[in-house]
Amino acid sequence: MTVADTAPDTQPRLVEIEEFFADPAFVVPTISPDGIRIAYVAPHLGRRNVWVRGVDQTHDDAIPVTHDTRRGITTYHWTDDPRWLLYLQDTDGDEDFHLYRVDLDDPSAPAVDLTPMGPGSRVFGVETLSSAPGTVLATMNPDVGRIDVHRVDVATGEVVLHHHETDPLAATLLDRRGVPAFLIVTEEDGTVAVSGIDRTTGNPRLLRRMGGAEYPLSVQPQLVTPDGDGLLVGSFRDGDDLQLVRIDRETGEETVVAAVEGRSLDVMGILAPGILPPAVYLHPGTGQAIAARFVDDRPHIEVLDPDFAPVYAELATLSDGVLGTVSSDMSGRRWIVTFIHDREPGVSWFYDHATGERRRLFQPYPDLDPADMAPMRAVQFPARDGLELPGYLTLPVGVEPRNLPTVLLVHGGPWVQDFWGYNPEVQMLANRGYAVLQVNYRGSLGYGRRHLTAAVGEYGRAMQDDLDDGIDWAVAQGYTDPGRVGISGVSYGGYAVLRAITVTPDRFAAAVDYVGVSDLVAALRALPPFTRRYNANSWYRYLGDPDVPEQEAELIARSPITMVDRIRTPLLVAQGANDVRVPQAQSDRIVASLRERGVPVEYLLAGDEGHGFENESNRLRLYRAIEHHFAEHLGGRHAARSDDERRTADRRVRARP
Repeated sequence: MTVADTAPDTQPRLVEIEEFFADPAFVVPTISPDGIRIAYVAPHLGRRNVWVRGVDQTHDDAIPVTHDTRRGITTYHWTDDPRWLLYLQDTDGDEDFHLYRVDLDDPSAPAVDLTPMGPGSRVFGVETLSSAPGTVLATMNPDVGRIDVHRVDVATGEVVLHHHETDPLAATLLDRRGVPAFLIVTEEDGTVAVSGIDRTTGNPRLLRRMGGAEYPLSVQPQLVTPDGDGLLVGSFRDGDDLQLVRIDRETGEETVVAAVEGRSLDVMGILAPGILPPAVYLHPGTGQAIAARFVDDRPHIEVLDPDFAPVYAELATLSDGVLGTVSSDMSGRRWIVTFIHDREPGVSWFYDHATGERRRLFQPYPDLDPADMAPMRAVQFPARDGLELPGYLTLPVGVEPRNLPTVLLVHGGPWVQDFWGYNPEVQMLANRGYAVLQVNYRGSLGYGRRHLTAAVGEYGRAMQDDLDDGIDWAVAQGYTDPGRVGISGVSYGGYAVLRAITVTPDRFAAAVDYVGVSDLVAALRALPPFTRRYNANSWYRYLGDPDVPEQEAELIARSPITMVDRIRTPLLVAQGANDVRVPQAQSDRIVASLRERGVPVEYLLAGDEGHGFENESNRLRLYRAIEHHFAEHLGGRHAARSDDERRTADRRVRARP
């Protein structure tokens, strides 16, 4: 790919910020276990709420079954009783999620909190229990330092202890009957120990120990097979690629279930189950693994179950995108699937394998025209030490791809990845005339053991150099005007932004720090002490230990707050007041210091948000600010509209069906 690439003669229309960042008209669709109804999230009362309708009905026939007016709902669950539906919700972004029940027979009735614990309690996960109809298993923490599995009677709300976890950092994995089958423990040195639980004695028996630094989020996925005899996990084995393997409960023998040469299992789905595509697709009725997902320039689906192969073949004809999330009834006859595409966000389809019926269900943003969007291209270039760095380049449509203003968009984590697919921030920036570069710097998931562990000890060092090397590559290719480069990032990406404008203050003409870490020592010391062993392979291994004087000194040296006097780049800072991962004080200190020196800084503080802006009004405010910030300092297009025009656009988007 070179600057000889041709481009159309005209730019697309200036797409409104509301069209990119307003709450979607429809999202997270699923089908009920009996295949009769569809649930999904759509706007109601100014927030995202759950709606339900018959499988053959339209949105005009749908009924909102949740009525949250403070914070949108994203995660919900069907139950085996057609009367009840469950959802998770926190308070203003504090991440203390509670489990709520709604009555589908009386959808206007208030939701019932099924989390009988006080402030600070949290539900970590919910799963069905096939051996006890009418109940679910909820993993909760009754108090700090203790996380247990509770059995919840959905109809009565009764909650009883199902399994007490004696080690709060252990993960006891239950079979489909709710009986302990495997135990996963991170040991003091970071080794991940996998044990099988004896069916007779209930005692764990060590089967194998797995790595350390290559499992910063522990081994993922962690799926007990339907018969309870095996455990499906991601394993590097003796190579560089993350494979899906089965560990036998009795012998510990490891057999490969799915592997793609030169590609790693995609475990991003663990961060947002039901929202992001899973690493392993499961049949809802049998629990059998039917397909696996691997990282590639475009994600790759590997079919595992012969019975699913003809279903997948039909699903693949529905879109030229890549299969995303999947929901089916218990029989595996009726399916609702979403597809990932770089120029079209999350379109979903209904498919009936018995009749062959298929129809397009939902388009989350019906006002968006894919023709106005820019294609996302996979790129690769060498880091200064020779490590190959994958990434994505999105060039604006209708503009000659030469000497463009460019935004370096840095993903968070750092143990996640940028991937091929629709990204509203990328598309908004490309629509404004910017080239957008996303670098999967060392430490990003999905690109093998070597790429991942090359980040050990390199927080703010080689990880940062990778970003600079990406810009150097884009300049050398002719895409980027070196005098008009901006940088933007969220969470770790926000840290990388602050690090960039302190270490290389003349490189970037504008910067956006979105809930970014400014003080590494404070961030590490804020981790709950009891989680230390669990974090051995992540924060302490990759960053350092602030309790070791030499490492503390290094952390201080790599903390942007200690070099804030070097910042002269115009900066936009966005922060949630209830952020439990990056507390408000981290941003306050940066902003206060810059204002004292007269450095241009705009501060967006949202009192009803946590680690990221979820409420529509806050998102729109943020991205309008980003649009104008980069337009002012990089020279891209922007919408110059009055407040009345913006309010009219807001109302028009909210009025979508």
